[in-house]
Amino acid sequence: MPRKSSSRVARKVTYVTLMGDESLNPKYEAALKKLDGELGKSYPMYIGGKEVRSEAGEFEHRSPIDTSIVVGRFQIGTQEHAKASIRAAKKGFGVWSSKPWQERVRIFDKYAKLIDERKFDIAAAITLEVGKNRLEALAECWEAIDAVKYYTAVMRREKGYVIKMGQGGPGERNTDVLKPHGVWPVISPFNFPFMLANGMAMGALLTGNSVILKPTSEAPLTGLMLYRLFVDAGVSPDAVNYVTGPGNNFEDEFVSSPDVDGIAFTGSREVGMRLFRRFHTEQDYPKPILLEMGSKNPTIVTAKADIQKAVEGTVRAAYGYGGQKCSATSRVYVQREVRQKFLAALKDRAAKVSVGDPRERQTFMGPLINAKAVEIFRKAVDDAKLGGAELVFGGDVLRSEKDGAGFYVAPTIVAGLPEEHRLVRQELFVPFVIVNEFSRVDEAVERANATEYGLTAGIFTKDPTEVRKFFDGIKFGVTYANRSGGSTTGAWPGAQSFTGWKASGATGKGVGSPYYLLTFLRDQSQTNVV
Repeated sequence: MPRKSSSRVARKVTYVTLMGDESLNPKYEAALKKLDGELGKSYPMYIGGKEVRSEAGEFEHRSPIDTSIVVGRFQIGTQEHAKASIRAAKKGFGVWSSKPWQERVRIFDKYAKLIDERKFDIAAAITLEVGKNRLEALAECWEAIDAVKYYTAVMRREKGYVIKMGQGGPGERNTDVLKPHGVWPVISPFNFPFMLANGMAMGALLTGNSVILKPTSEAPLTGLMLYRLFVDAGVSPDAVNYVTGPGNNFEDEFVSSPDVDGIAFTGSREVGMRLFRRFHTEQDYPKPILLEMGSKNPTIVTAKADIQKAVEGTVRAAYGYGGQKCSATSRVYVQREVRQKFLAALKDRAAKVSVGDPRERQTFMGPLINAKAVEIFRKAVDDAKLGGAELVFGGDVLRSEKDGAGFYVAPTIVAGLPEEHRLVRQELFVPFVIVNEFSRVDEAVERANATEYGLTAGIFTKDPTEVRKFFDGIKFGVTYANRSGGSTTGAWPGAQSFTGWKASGATGKGVGSPYYLLTFLRDQSQTNVV
């Protein structure tokens, strides 16, 4: 369904237009200042609409921008809190699911308006919690708003998924109804702490399920803001719960409790596959699990490409939020004839990427999320050199926790690694791009597909035949041609379905897709003979 204002959409998804909108900056900076006055506060969990403090104590969440900044203190939830949240969500499901779908849609209309009203506060929290620059943090809020608007429109268009069917026999009146499953833990990651949690929880709640929000410990404040938005909009307090703490304290109950009816997870493949196996083994019968587990995303640049457009798209996709996106470009395949030209231009553009404090207006790339990410980056650079790769640009750790600051590294380009090298195969989640060459487009597509992942992929070429060959042959869920705003990044609700194939996902129905809500629903045929 098209969005109402094309000018507003352009403002949301292009850096150039955003940077030209001066009205955003003072509002964002005022929100940052307001948040500075609230640093270090202690926050409760919310179970069944009540504040809950943990006997296990609290953990400090520090900013990756500067580890001396304590964003807040959050509860260390335990297995008992997992059980309590499941009980509350089960009770809340009965109340919430019995509401007419039209009422739930009206509540989510209000929810979208509340996000819009609070977007600068949310964006400031995103920046401080996970180090995302102001433009990407604000874009995350706008994306969440559009996702909600898109899915309320889908619910209205589908009339709550109640469909009159044909007659199977004399006197039959047949109706097909999609109904919610029940209780869904929603386990969200750090890299899109608001939008991805919003997408999963909104999909479950809008369709009548109840939810337990379990944000990553790298972004508990943003998760709390999301919880409060749901409650303030009118979601039944039992139907949405908020718990914090180590995932291991919740996993056993989430995968084994008979009162859990589905799981929605975005995060690492390792954790996602563990949840998948345990949930299907420890439950008494099959239940749905939604997984989004990252990727190793390729960009193909042919001899017929606009090189400057290809360079710009690659830089934005590879280094936006420091490569810490499951859609980030990490592999580039360049046709032999233009390899040197592309590499020279890519190096020049990467040198212009501003790295630093994401609270500053000029910053494009902020810190990595933690010390572990810095070590992954450092080892990748060392292994690339040992593997015989050419270090084209970067490779440096700029600042780390040892310096008493945040976690900053340089955007990095290496060239010439063998396809079988682990760096070509494994997702790193750091600003590290491998450039290799190819001779034929068929070869490039084949090599791009030679991965267990399948989330996003892009191509740059002016030849329509090469574009068609790419779309027909590529085995990824989100594909782009000639996209300078991000060669593999930037899917938008109602425009691009964010769907992972192979090891990148579990349902084949991505957020932003017209089919996404079906993930949270099950079919019931109703026959009444009169």
